[in-house]
Formats: sequence, structure tokens, C-alpha cells
Amino acid sequence: MNRREVIGAMSLAAAGVMMVQPGCAATGARADVAAGGTAGAAATLLPGFDRDKGQYVLPDLPYAHNALEPHIDEQTMRLHHGAHHAAYVRGLNAALENLRKAREADDFGLVKHYSREVSFHGGGHALHTIFWANMAPASNGGGGEPEGELRNRINDSFGSFEKMKSHFSAAAAAVEGGGWGLMVHDLLSDRLLVIQGENQQKLTTWAAIPVLTLDVWEHAYYLKYQNRRALYIENWWNVVNWSDVARRVG
Repeated sequence: MNRREVIGAMSLAAAGVMMVQPGCAATGARADVAAGGTAGAAATLLPGFDRDKGQYVLPDLPYAHNALEPHIDEQTMRLHHGAHHAAYVRGLNAALENLRKAREADDFGLVKHYSREVSFHGGGHALHTIFWANMAPASNGGGGEPEGELRNRINDSFGSFEKMKSHFSAAAAAVEGGGWGLMVHDLLSDRLLVIQGENQQKLTTWAAIPVLTLDVWEHAYYLKYQNRRALYIENWWNVVNWSDVARRVG
């Protein structure tokens, strides 16, 4: 299995529409990833699962809580990662455990509810995991503009980096309620798309692999920016880790 196939195998989980359940059979490319043959490569792009425990876990931040200041403040980072993201991990594990119990009892009266919980919390876990890696302090490559092949892919898909940036910012600002601005790799066209995500799982596309994620739930910015979402988005571009985005595009 090559790297692109590994990423493709993770695409549904990353988009929040399906999470492979521990103890359940998987087929095709996802089975190869679940079997561990390419788990190491996959985990570098989307960590957050402890194979020994058989549970999803909160990944560490790749930098200090205050590393993204002044653009994103330390208090927000501590609450966002340690409280909000951690809650999605707990919710995902709990939903999967309840589905396991439902299978054992052959009682699927709440299958719709817990399936939604898997999508919601699983999407939150995956998108936040990408979100942290998508950022870096200026001293370690954050900000600026993409270069090389990533720049070429953006130009091919959007016309120019400036047009993509304007499109992405507008889409993120216009998300209704809580959700995400997303640049995704569309497996059908092999092009990049900008889409919105309401909550963690709505308005996405089935063939989309998130490569650049921006959390626009209020918990991501309210302590510093209050209701000024547009200013938060504008300042967030100063910490985008384009090297991380490039390795996700492949």
C-alpha cells in the first residue's frame, strides 16, 4: 500500500463520517491500516489511537500552550485542547463502548443515537488532531505562504494562493453556529476543495480528506476575540504550518 492509499484509507475517519470500531472487521484498505501494516505511517498524519488500550486518546500538542501567541492565547489553547478536545475523545470511546454493549445484547434501540455520537465525537477528535498539527509558531515555520508543489496544487485548484485564502476565509467566517473551515483533498478529482463543516460532520463530502482545518466554534477564539470571528481567522493565517499541509496533500 502506498502513501496515498494509506491517506485514502483514513479519509472517512478524518472527515468524521466513519470510525473503525475496535473489535469489528474492516475490509479493503482500512483493514490493512487497522491490521498494523501501515499503522505507523497513518499515525504520523492522524495520531490519537492507542492500539494497546484499544481506545482513542488525546494526542499531545506539538508545541507549548503559549507558542502561538499573540495570535492564539495560552488560556484558549489550554481549554481548547485539554477540555474541549479531550471531551470529544471521551465521547467517542463512550459511544463505541455503548455500541459494543448493544451488539452483545442484540439490542439496537439506541443505535441511531450512538451512531450519531460516533460521527460527532469522532469528527471532533480527527479534525482537532489535524488542527493542532496544521499550526506552528513563527519560529518553527508558522505563517507565510506555501511553496513548491503545494503552491502549484493550490494554484491549479483555485487560480492562486490569494484566491484560495480569500475563499477559505469567507467560508470559515460564514459557517453557521459552530463548525470548521476546511481545505480538503478530493479523491475523485485529485484536486483541492474548500468546504465548510457544521459541527464536526455536516456539509462534508464522502471523498474528502481534510488537509487544512480551522476551528470556528466559539470555544476556539472567544476568550481573546469575543465575537470577532473574522479577526481570529485573519490572524490565524500567521500560524498556519504549510509544511504539515503539504505532507497531507501528498
